[in-house]
Amino acid sequence: MKRAFPVFALVALWMAAAPAGAQFSAPAPDQPDLALDAATRAAVVERLASQVDSAYVFPDVGRKVARALRERLKKGRYDRIAQAKEFSDTLNADLRALAHDLHLRVHYSHRPFPAPDAPGAAGISGVAGPSPAEREREAAQARRFNHGFEKVERLPGNIGYIELRGFDGSPAAGVVAQAAMQFLANTDAVIFDLRRNGGGDPNMIALLLSYLYSSEERVHINDFYQRAGDRTEEYWTSTTVPGPRFPTHDVYVLTSRRTGSAAEEFAYDVKHLKRGTVVGEVTAGGANPGGLVYLNANFAAFIATGRAINPVTKTNWEGVGVEPDVKVPAEDALRTAHVDALTKLIARTEDAELKAARERALAQVKNPT
Repeated sequence: MKRAFPVFALVALWMAAAPAGAQFSAPAPDQPDLALDAATRAAVVERLASQVDSAYVFPDVGRKVARALRERLKKGRYDRIAQAKEFSDTLNADLRALAHDLHLRVHYSHRPFPAPDAPGAAGISGVAGPSPAEREREAAQARRFNHGFEKVERLPGNIGYIELRGFDGSPAAGVVAQAAMQFLANTDAVIFDLRRNGGGDPNMIALLLSYLYSSEERVHINDFYQRAGDRTEEYWTSTTVPGPRFPTHDVYVLTSRRTGSAAEEFAYDVKHLKRGTVVGEVTAGGANPGGLVYLNANFAAFIATGRAINPVTKTNWEGVGVEPDVKVPAEDALRTAHVDALTKLIARTEDAELKAARERALAQVKNPT
């Protein structure tokens, strides 16, 4: 299983996803279309049905989906479809109706996918891996996006703020995460903004959550069950992360309907570990990890081969999303969390001068000029 999650680049379509979800960059919607013939449609549907049947995390659902796809092909559901974009859209509508899984979907790419037997091919069920040049382009783009760390700052009243657009599990991203947490070392509360975060690697989740506990605590975060090998992988916080820790800070996680996959896991973990407050909107509802399967040169399918199992709830957020502790429109989430953080700090403050400073900051947040 691939450990690093391909967050930013198109080449990520050719990489197996990491356990926390299925977030990757799909081909541009304005790419050229492609004419299809009956033989191609039949081959793609059969390959999709076969792979869902053999690899999907829930075998009974996989069998049901495969049987339904073959029946629809036989009854002519796809006969009139002559273009690739419409074909992939129709298959995705069928998959959503049959499996109710946000991650299970077909992707069309006018630019051919690498064949499974191409040099360097890797992954599950015929997923072709990117070439060394493509991997370097992906790494360069990740650097340009600062490995997902969009903004780190101190808000009025000394509240720490991190806007994170993706969970990159690479060593380079770990260095950026350490620098971000070091910058917030002297703050009095921390807000993680995941409102525009579509997912990523669970290793970054474990790293960031480790900063929210003391070095004496090793906390069980999440598990991922994989159908292949009938195995379960556990994720825990680390007692050895470098830099400051925030074991007593009030923690907030901001969410929106666009918050997906690994970003949902972060919010779900914080909520059910009772380590912070989730503020915003119900998240997208995608929890089942998997990988990309080659269907033909222009079609690939993401198939969930595992499922998240939270150690507290014994379930996950698939199909339902993460319910915020404080439900507000996404555009109001930051202000709501900021006000709550300052209000709690003021209630605990005994020093008159510090209390007055925090009250001034609260007034500024409530009534910005």
